[in-house]
Amino acid sequence: MSDPKYGKLYLIPNFLSADNSDDFIAEMVRRLVHHVKNFVVENEKQARALIKKLNLQHPQNELQLFLLNEHTQAMEVPTLLKALENNDVGIMSDAGLPCIADPGSALVALAQSKNIEVIPLPGASSMMMALMGSGFNGQQFTFSGYLPIDKNPKIKRIKEIETLAHRGITQIFMETPYRNNQLLSELIAQCNPQSKLSIACNISSEKGWVRTKTMAQWKKSLPDLHKIPCVFVIGT
Repeated sequence: MSDPKYGKLYLIPNFLSADNSDDFIAEMVRRLVHHVKNFVVENEKQARALIKKLNLQHPQNELQLFLLNEHTQAMEVPTLLKALENNDVGIMSDAGLPCIADPGSALVALAQSKNIEVIPLPGASSMMMALMGSGFNGQQFTFSGYLPIDKNPKIKRIKEIETLAHRGITQIFMETPYRNNQLLSELIAQCNPQSKLSIACNISSEKGWVRTKTMAQWKKSLPDLHKIPCVFVIGT
């Protein structure tokens, strides 16, 4: 039984690319959040770009936006519950699905502990789209988020995920876009030349692509991934 003191918490998917962004927002999503005035967002600029696409019944100057991102302290999260008092709230990521590689899960966990109704809405996930396009095992997989920054821990983690991939557990991970080229070089240097790597680059955009090759094949034809959103997948 949900707590009548609080409204509902809608998890609103964001588009992955500005290309065809309207097509990535289901009419069901627009209908269910049409009335919402309070939003918990990762980045205000990105959130307002999505809000424009939602065709809300309230003008933007009547909306309230609350930040929840990597700079938010754990002790600050409970204060966001005030936005839910007698109000429905929408939570948004910068791109893709809220709470997937996103700090929004802290608020959802708190909402669950308070018996607040949580409603996840359908949308695109770059991680799942990368897995779909890779050709790797979709029955068993792990999303590892971002690999360590420091060299030695990163090499250790690469070895670990390669071993798991060879056992049939597909490994999905990401990097900050300006470090993509360095990560690709490290993967090629540390992994077996016949290990397979799939790269989903700018997925869902008109310039996007998903390609699966062995490490040896990637070494012969290195793409320039600098500052381009990518998802990396190692599998068999």
